[in-house]
Amino acid sequence: MTFFENLLFGTSIAHSMIILALTVGIGVYLSRIKVAGISFGVTWVLFIGIILSHFGMTLDSELLHFVKEFGLILFVYSIGLQVGPGFFSSFKAGGLKLNAVTCIIVLFDVLMALLLIFTTGESVDTVTGIMSGAVTNTPGMGAAASAFKDMFGYESPNIALGYSVAYPLGVIGCILAIIVLKAFYKGEKRFSREEDNSVNIERISLCVTNPGIAGLTLEEIRMRSKLNFIVSRIMDSSTGHCMIADSQCRLKCGDRILLIADKEIHDSLTTLIGEPVEQEWFRNDENLISRKITFTNPKLNGTKLGKLNIRHQFGVNVTRVHRAGVELAPTAGFRLLVGDIVTVVGRETAVNDVKKMLGDERKYLDHPNLIPIFIGIALGCVLGSIPLSGTLLSTPLKLGLAGGPLIVAILVSYLGPKMGVVTYTTTSANLMIREIGITLFLACVGLGAGGEFVNSIVNRGGYMWILYGALITVVPIMIAGIIGRYLLRIRYSTLAGVISGSCTNPPALAFSNQQSKGGEAAVGYATVYPLAMFLRILVGQMMILLLC
Repeated sequence: MTFFENLLFGTSIAHSMIILALTVGIGVYLSRIKVAGISFGVTWVLFIGIILSHFGMTLDSELLHFVKEFGLILFVYSIGLQVGPGFFSSFKAGGLKLNAVTCIIVLFDVLMALLLIFTTGESVDTVTGIMSGAVTNTPGMGAAASAFKDMFGYESPNIALGYSVAYPLGVIGCILAIIVLKAFYKGEKRFSREEDNSVNIERISLCVTNPGIAGLTLEEIRMRSKLNFIVSRIMDSSTGHCMIADSQCRLKCGDRILLIADKEIHDSLTTLIGEPVEQEWFRNDENLISRKITFTNPKLNGTKLGKLNIRHQFGVNVTRVHRAGVELAPTAGFRLLVGDIVTVVGRETAVNDVKKMLGDERKYLDHPNLIPIFIGIALGCVLGSIPLSGTLLSTPLKLGLAGGPLIVAILVSYLGPKMGVVTYTTTSANLMIREIGITLFLACVGLGAGGEFVNSIVNRGGYMWILYGALITVVPIMIAGIIGRYLLRIRYSTLAGVISGSCTNPPALAFSNQQSKGGEAAVGYATVYPLAMFLRILVGQMMILLLC
């Protein structure tokens, strides 16, 4: 009996590993539970940690602190590597409008938190934790806890307690707000493409029948018509053979072309060029093939497509690029990164030459690039530890062990390829690092806070924290949703994804995806997620540093 007591309630390394393993294992198993299609995910690890520590099963305080910070660093760094390549591009074109909605939600989250601080008498650290739970943002809670520890030399249990109490309704409240916002779209006409900024790309085969464009190059036709389209292949009317199209190809009556454009302008293109035709492209030339090539040549990492000159050097056309499951437009200024999947069309021998140049050595991707990860983490910890003085702060501001690694990871993944540094990490490897980090962090947060959890709910008015969290969740979403609906004129499916991304709420995204047949919700989520994560991490720290 003493043997088992020592394992569960002792202080040995075996005890620490067993408690951590039980907390993570049970929590991850329970994360599979869904009610009405909604799951709390790995937050179950936090709840299990609270339960175990309530009954006296916890870790040594120093070990608990180290494992928690280590897990947080792994988590935020892996997020930075994931979102870094798209972080700055998310501010372009329609992304600027969507990110404006995110900024509105974050702003009103902070205003609601400040209102609660000054009207309810709750402490700043408690409300900061409630705010992080209300928007289901674990890194923000971690950053706030780290900032509090740096300021006062000890950890605040209120941050983790507020987070854990507000989190469940944060998930549900976000989904309910999205449902309510749908009522504002009933009876309204669909927004125009110009207002929506979204596109619906489709292929169409046309036969050239307009003598007015005969003899003109594709570039001249685009300039004169002011229509945005891409011609992938041309079947010569005299020979019946297919060829790869480029901007200088000249059309003649009878030619057939494979054209890619927004479906909204298909009618305009048929009027300009000719009637749609049924065409099996590859059957007209058996030597013309389409192949997906994995880019693995580290020497060309970060090189622009235009500089590779694939079309003129090999007679091969790059039609699509897939990166992390997202299809991207292969323009001349597009930079290839190791791990990209490039779709090319051309003669078989030429395609094989392109394959040799790009690499296509998938085994190369199986070897993890640990140097950018660990050197980046070291630089992130250095950056996070630099004190930044300011007149408004009672103590110097630090980015902390959440903000520093996050910023370095974003910069490494974005600038690395431009400097020839391979920062590629497979999706599975990145996910593994991220899940290990977040589960270790949540387990330690729960194991450290569980002793006060029941007392806070029963004797300290913690049940009111649920109401405070609901206000922080719902009110900002409704305000930003109405602004996005009537002022920015964003479609409902896109807005639902933006709201889910602004709250960094995967269950809300899953619900939003069910509400639309297309992928608008996922696109909206991905567009705002990098900025939302960045702001959430910094806002939590700023509230602690400025108000405590």
